[in-house]
Amino acid sequence: MKQLKFPLGVNYWPAAKAMYWWQNFDKAEVEQDFRRLAAAGFQLVRIFLIWEDFQPAPDKVSSRSLDCLVTVADLAAGCGIKIQPTFFCGHMSGVNWMPEWMLSGPEQGRFPVMSKGRLRYQGIRNFYSQQEIIEAQKLHCREVAHALRGHQALWAYDLGNESSNCVVPKDSQAARDWLAAMVEELKRVSDVPVTIGLHAEDLEEDRRLGPKDAAQYCDFLCMHGYPFYLDWVGHPLEVEVLPFLGLITGWLGGKRVLFQEFGVSDTILERECSGDLEAAAAHYYERALHHLKRAGIWGAFAWCYSDYQPHLFAKPPLKDNPHERSFGLFKCDGSPKKAVKVFQEFAKGVKEKADSGDANAMDLSWLQGEEPDRFYHNPRLEIERLYRKYKERLAGS
Repeated sequence: MKQLKFPLGVNYWPAAKAMYWWQNFDKAEVEQDFRRLAAAGFQLVRIFLIWEDFQPAPDKVSSRSLDCLVTVADLAAGCGIKIQPTFFCGHMSGVNWMPEWMLSGPEQGRFPVMSKGRLRYQGIRNFYSQQEIIEAQKLHCREVAHALRGHQALWAYDLGNESSNCVVPKDSQAARDWLAAMVEELKRVSDVPVTIGLHAEDLEEDRRLGPKDAAQYCDFLCMHGYPFYLDWVGHPLEVEVLPFLGLITGWLGGKRVLFQEFGVSDTILERECSGDLEAAAAHYYERALHHLKRAGIWGAFAWCYSDYQPHLFAKPPLKDNPHERSFGLFKCDGSPKKAVKVFQEFAKGVKEKADSGDANAMDLSWLQGEEPDRFYHNPRLEIERLYRKYKERLAGS
């Protein structure tokens, strides 16, 4: 993997298709979107392999979806950007997207499940401990890895998006065994780095696959964070929590951290701000990028590429999660919002510093004397305590 100075990326769903894009793949649409992103200075695009679309049966990976994925990689290469495919999706925007063969009995989980074109309230089979599912996942990894083997646009693989919102391993050993199996399967085919998309809730409580577990098998760590979802953060737009979450992740896991998701929607801004919402969003992103870079976080991916078009608002997940409709850096017609200029300027600044040999490492000095074992003993209490300590450090600097 090329050592990018500060990997700057975006999470991608097409404005007109959202999570339904693999079923209704449009090459021209993707190419246009990728050209916009490249012009805005983005180096990387994180894409999501909707599990049902790629693996309709445990022993079958869709050749059509694989062909579409290769086309996406070809388009990315043509635009000078790289992709990070995310497997087993999985949790997305308040809904768990699952193939029908992954559903269990009538018990209801925290989130509704989308499968076979309809929203259901069913449980999900635990893919960390059932061997037949693990074998199916290995097949999925193997087929995707072979399809993209040696492709110049492939930057890294991601084993899941906030997977603890779907199911939780029975224990940490089950999580580690699963990680070992998936990473080994991918590495047999290529030497592309592998990671997994953890989120703030994986720090707030012990969900049995945290930074310490992921670090044993992943090449780098990832964290997602949104202050307006965290009830222990003082203000919904408090960007200081983003580097804090990244630093805690790096401290617990001992590896560099990509802040894989951060952003703000118009719905949140309407509640908290008055006046120009685009300007408010641009200010949020500018402050967030500054704090992440200053703290030594390795890179950052915005959530997300575009607002969604209104015809999708009656479908899951946007029907019941209206705040998800307007997280975009671009409007649903493809025109850029003011935040795009922030990323263009930031990318330019990072390049100039990289050319001059500038270096940046995670600042963990404020954690001196703290013990990770204490954190794991009571994560929720510790994350609140350490955040207060971090903010005191910022106030004194």
